[in-house]
Amino acid sequence: MTTTLYETDFNLWIEQTVNQLKNGQIQDLDLENLIEEIQSMGSNDKREIKSRLIVLIMHLLKYKYQPKKKTKSWISTITTQRDELELVLENSPSLKPFLKANISECYQKARKNAARETKLPLTTFPFFIILYFFHLLLILNNFLLYCGD
Repeated sequence: MTTTLYETDFNLWIEQTVNQLKNGQIQDLDLENLIEEIQSMGSNDKREIKSRLIVLIMHLLKYKYQPKKKTKSWISTITTQRDELELVLENSPSLKPFLKANISECYQKARKNAARETKLPLTTFPFFIILYFFHLLLILNNFLLYCGD
């Protein structure tokens, strides 16, 4: 079985692919791997949105339900996650509906993570997303408005 440049030197494969595209050498492209890499880029953005949203919501839950343990670190994490989400959405505005469609799923994961991290009963955190969090997100730099259609 022959190994390809894609398998042996990924960076060189990228450089070669870019040059082939620039020079219009479409027939020479490694289309199978190029398609896979392009699809992977979209998947990475979606995975990043979900991951950052879970961390953001978890820290909002901790902020709300452990007020005596609030730290600057929590506020920093909330701000950082919000800012990074905004950056992903600025670069790929078509993912705004994806974020909205996944808020409930991410909330449930964040809720479980918050319970595990705080050692509070899971029932401490509402099962459904409540209006409070949307208001807090709105206050945090109009995040939900930013995600508007």
